[in-house]
Amino acid sequence: MSRRLFNLILAAALFWGAALLYGGEAQAASCCGGGSASSLILPKISHSMIDLSFDYEKYDGYWNKNGTYLHDPPGSNLRQYRMNIGYARRLGDNWQAFASAPLVFNENVYSGLSSSKHGVGDTTLGVWYEAFDNIKCVWKVNDWKDLVPAAYFGGSLLVPTGISPYDNVGSSFDITGRGFYRLDGSMLLDKTVYPWNMSLAASYGVYMERPVNREYGNYVAPYRKKLGDRSLVTVTFGYTYFLDSMDTLTITGALSDLREKDGITDGQPDPSTGMAKRSAALTLAWANMERDWIAKATWSHALAWDYMGSNFPVTDNITLGVTHVFR
Repeated sequence: MSRRLFNLILAAALFWGAALLYGGEAQAASCCGGGSASSLILPKISHSMIDLSFDYEKYDGYWNKNGTYLHDPPGSNLRQYRMNIGYARRLGDNWQAFASAPLVFNENVYSGLSSSKHGVGDTTLGVWYEAFDNIKCVWKVNDWKDLVPAAYFGGSLLVPTGISPYDNVGSSFDITGRGFYRLDGSMLLDKTVYPWNMSLAASYGVYMERPVNREYGNYVAPYRKKLGDRSLVTVTFGYTYFLDSMDTLTITGALSDLREKDGITDGQPDPSTGMAKRSAALTLAWANMERDWIAKATWSHALAWDYMGSNFPVTDNITLGVTHVFR
């Protein structure tokens, strides 16, 4: 694998890790206070929420540009650890805002080269609009209105606060962010008919063009660069079990499809930047009777088969987190 291709793959991987809180892998409270809704979203009757989670991500090969799965060189050991902090606050009856950011730790051994680096990742700021007035969780379906899901529509801005390939860094092992602003529009449909719940989350993001005059610490002839538009679709399906104490345990399965189109460099297509990744996740979440404390554990697994991704690493990710909701 060429050095340039490896740099691009690792940069994409770091971006994926920095986006976990927003992109659908992390589980937060639903409109009922502990269901399967994706992303950092306040329950309907709450005024604020704080979320803290820890990720361990292990790399195991990669897909090349043609979608063929390939192994890393013998002796490679690529790992990333993240501490993610998120906060959400209600702005009005149907509006809420959120912010999230990771602290990233890279520990890598690749082709005999060892590296250890940490730093802040990219920050996400956003708002959600709740297109419903009453809680949509029900115990029994009596008519068609009971099947109407909770619908959220949102927008967010990814802020490049992390260390990118365009900063003064020695190699791809040092980066913690993409180096580009991105605007996203998102939709989330979440429905619970106890004990079952399911959700559909979709987002589409557009990166902003920026000037570049340095790559991995080396100055280059100035040019302008724009990454390709990004789309993410996640489907979840879960079951909630009520304990004698009225605490709940919810197990949720998820399938995600992440795609990014080819970028543009000085007005010309850049096919080296496009990528795709399909992954599956399993989450176990506990919520207390008041639904103001939620603990969760998630295992996310990239499907390590040919054509399940392209120009992207294959990873396993374990997330442990806790959420506290303020009523």
